[in-house]
Amino acid sequence: VQLQASGGGLVQAGGSLRLSCVASGPTFSYHFMGWFRQAPGTEREFVAAINFSGTTTYYGDSVKGRFSIARDSAGNTVYLQMNSLKPEDTAVYYCAARAWGSITRAPKAPRDFGSWGQGTLVTVSS
Repeated sequence: VQLQASGGGLVQAGGSLRLSCVASGPTFSYHFMGWFRQAPGTEREFVAAINFSGTTTYYGDSVKGRFSIARDSAGNTVYLQMNSLKPEDTAVYYCAARAWGSITRAPKAPRDFGSWGQGTLVTVSS
């Protein structure tokens, strides 16, 4: 799976952005798609994930109630709608995909995802 993320940019605090991630290859080849972010000098942080059917979503604590993940009906594009943005949301946002396989917990760690996009920069000014 190849992933192409887009939609980043500069926005004022309180504003909104929508990120997109297009996956190439068979859409049935992955179980979850997700978003992570990484600010300079920090570890990669889980943002959100959604399963193949779109029926299950997970969010990081810092974005709950502000961000929303969704996917299109074809299953090969995932969106991250980011509202009420804060300066601390500034980071490079990475799209990721997890192949089918057994997992007994919510996939929220970077090691849970085997494919990664190139990242898109989101900058929130105060």
